[in-house]
Amino acid sequence: MSNGAHIEQISFLGLAKQNMRKLSMFIMLGLILIVFAILTNGVNLTPRNITNIFIQNSYILILAVGMLLVIIIGNIDLSVGSVIAFSGAISAMLYNTGMGMIPMLLLSLLIGGIIGCFQAFWIAYMRIPAFIVTLSGMLLFRGLTYIITNVTPVALIDDGFKQIASGSLEIKGFRIAGLDGLSLLVMILAILLLSFMTFRQRNRKIRNGFSVLPFRYSVYKIVSLSALIIFVFSRFAAYRGIPTVSLVLFVVTVLFVFITNNTVIGRYIYAVGGNMKSAKLSGINAEKVMFITHVIMGVLCGLSGVVFTAYMNSALPQAGDKFELDAIASCYIGGAAASGGIGTIIGAITGGLVMGVINNGMSLMNIGADWQYVVKAAILLFAVFYDIWSRKKSGLG
Repeated sequence: MSNGAHIEQISFLGLAKQNMRKLSMFIMLGLILIVFAILTNGVNLTPRNITNIFIQNSYILILAVGMLLVIIIGNIDLSVGSVIAFSGAISAMLYNTGMGMIPMLLLSLLIGGIIGCFQAFWIAYMRIPAFIVTLSGMLLFRGLTYIITNVTPVALIDDGFKQIASGSLEIKGFRIAGLDGLSLLVMILAILLLSFMTFRQRNRKIRNGFSVLPFRYSVYKIVSLSALIIFVFSRFAAYRGIPTVSLVLFVVTVLFVFITNNTVIGRYIYAVGGNMKSAKLSGINAEKVMFITHVIMGVLCGLSGVVFTAYMNSALPQAGDKFELDAIASCYIGGAAASGGIGTIIGAITGGLVMGVINNGMSLMNIGADWQYVVKAAILLFAVFYDIWSRKKSGLG
């Protein structure tokens, strides 16, 4: 091979052991799905229920993306639930004036970004701990929400707004063997794109002289991820087609996977979270990185506020209650390190799905909210313990 590239000789078990931190969250999600399939006689795997899991957890998954970035730099954001309520109320009021969907969405993102700038200024440049600033923000924006709504839900003038959360992407009459044709088409395109990107990345490593794993491991990766894609999209196709909100979530996920893996700011975020002093000595403007990260969190809060308002079909003054805890839990369950510097967007999304599947499964079994809190608390504690234990075992802690 050119440029001195070579094939790494490693067994399948050896590869799995090296990537156990990444694989564990997917294994956990699969086991939870299987357990609840047994306990609910397969109801949790029906097309309708799988679609509902994505719809019901979309706003938490969007939040988890932003929260992951905040956790990576070693901070926390307790204000996200209140910011969602505030931005959601304003988005509903703007929509009720007759404003179009796109201008309303852009203004909601702008409002979230301005809130992010406000909090980021105190955190990054005034050096006030993020915990204190966002705790203040939690109280401030909850109070402002009560003021602008007069503690009364803001009803929407029509059903157009709710299509963001409950609508579906489909082409009328385009069906294949009784299934939604657009879902099947997107499924095929997703598998082809996955295959193309996997082999493209492998060939790029070879051209640049990096070591690569044997070809069969790339095939294993494609087959396993394709199976997951087929499972999800076949469920969408058998119900109402691709949920509109899943497209929003897909765009957010792809965008921030690209940012964290392929951009300078993405590398800087990990560098600042890993060791801020070393990052500064390397010439990184840590304050600017911290500022940008909290602004991103604010923008995603604005988006999540719109999605949650669409899901509820009204803006509720008490919206967003405990959302910050769900977003934080999603990140830690998905492999983010409590000490900062470690975590992936896909991991945070997977962690959010773990929480969502557990909530959904227990609801199907008519288990009360009290026991749901107990189970989620135990899972969160275990996730953080596993992170600390695995880091010590690998010599990182």
